[in-house]
Amino acid sequence: MDHTELLARLVAFDTTSRNSNLDLIAFVEEYLEGFGVPSIRVDHEPGKTNLYATIGPDIEGGIVLSGHTDVVPVDGQPWTSDPFTLTERDGKLYGRGSADMKGFIAVALAMVPHYVKADLKRPIHLALSCDEEVGCRGVRPLIAHMREHLPKPLAVIVGEPTLMKVVNAHKASHSYETQVTGHEAHSSCAHLGVNAIMVAGELIGELNRMAAELKARKDVTGLFDPPFSTLQIGLISGGTAKNIVPRECKFAWDMRLLPDADPDEMPQRLEAFAAKLTPQMQEIAPDTGISIRRINIVPGLAPDDESPAEALGLSLTGANGLAAVSYATEAGLFQQAGIPAIICGPGSIEQAHKPDEWIEASELEACRKFMEKLGRHCAAT
Repeated sequence: MDHTELLARLVAFDTTSRNSNLDLIAFVEEYLEGFGVPSIRVDHEPGKTNLYATIGPDIEGGIVLSGHTDVVPVDGQPWTSDPFTLTERDGKLYGRGSADMKGFIAVALAMVPHYVKADLKRPIHLALSCDEEVGCRGVRPLIAHMREHLPKPLAVIVGEPTLMKVVNAHKASHSYETQVTGHEAHSSCAHLGVNAIMVAGELIGELNRMAAELKARKDVTGLFDPPFSTLQIGLISGGTAKNIVPRECKFAWDMRLLPDADPDEMPQRLEAFAAKLTPQMQEIAPDTGISIRRINIVPGLAPDDESPAEALGLSLTGANGLAAVSYATEAGLFQQAGIPAIICGPGSIEQAHKPDEWIEASELEACRKFMEKLGRHCAAT
């Protein structure tokens, strides 16, 4: 199968993060077995697993092609074609995950028979992970297994969509959940209750002020777009009926931080603001309160002039410069584990997570040429 046929097979698996990815992994395992390529599973949780495969000698110094198998939901999005059927229109391939990031995985799989024939001196590894879209959670046990049990790679190439530009920096992602516990009352006796939604509104107002403050702090490097740290609220829920003073309200928020940003500043500011609201709440009902807890951290990717991953990426693409992105990836986790990493993959992040997600067929071809060069490099060194 060529990379387009493989992409169609991968898109057909509904690997939305809430679902299992085991059927896709089983398909890849069988495909690799057909070329005599060994692989191992590293489980994350029931129904979710990672796959690590090695082409070439089982030695240190290999190159890892890393990609996540999960995709974001299509619920409520106005797709004009079946999101789980790859559809070609005017040189664009439509389907959930086509850009983010099954296109990269498809090209890597299509190159497997070529790598097998190439008599590689330096191994090429495939690292396919789960639960990236919910905080890069699945790849963590895989990285731990690599560090503890497998030969150390020289570099990791994370195939998130960059239009095949070499990216050596991305923002960190810190996510939080804030829960407000109020006190129920009949809406005609609102003064006897503590309205959790209205308290949450005050907290959200403070977060809006904090977000505006972050926006005013410009990135002096000029690398990032947008050129500032961001803060946004993505989920909110609360209340039971319009005539009941709501007892509970919770909301989830996250920050995408520049490399030099203090990750604790804004959460501590919100804690201080919440501490001012709590006494008023507890005057009415002592069991009320506000809790703020951190849900997840995805570390940023920092530039490294000495990185063999950066040097390799520039050599394979022929680029003379590096870029930065605002989204988070597993590259920061690999770097944190002592394995140099870059991001370089086909397609544009602007198409990701949207209805009618697509990737240009020409982008997949550019990725194929990149991976051909990688194969020649690993056969020669």
